[in-house]
Amino acid sequence: MPAAPRPGAADLPVRPGEEPWTDAELAHVRKELDGEAIGLRADIARAASQIAERLTDSVSDAGDDQADAAVNAFEREHELALTENARDLLDQTERALGKIDAGTYGVCESCGKAIGKARLLAFPRATLCVECKQREERR
Repeated sequence: MPAAPRPGAADLPVRPGEEPWTDAELAHVRKELDGEAIGLRADIARAASQIAERLTDSVSDAGDDQADAAVNAFEREHELALTENARDLLDQTERALGKIDAGTYGVCESCGKAIGKARLLAFPRATLCVECKQREERR
């Protein structure tokens, strides 16, 4: 049995009044997301290295006073938070790329309607249409 044809850019949903996606627009979004994913992976690797280095330093800094220890702990927590944020962004980016591949890019995960081409061009990782996002933020 032959594989089903891969959906094209023009098959992606748009809101009423929007022009259909073009292959060039979708390629631009994919290139932007691919670039972000590469950068995020590099940031995560760099941060993991720095965190490991700080953990090693914490053993050698055992004789520091309380203020130095507090600063070091704060810096470690800050780096961990930044790394977690980068991982979340990478997950969102990879999810958007997967949706492009599956032909479901632009479908609101809450209501199933089109997110909107203009919104996705501005924020390619969007998973909700404006109305659902506003409703989520009011909660």
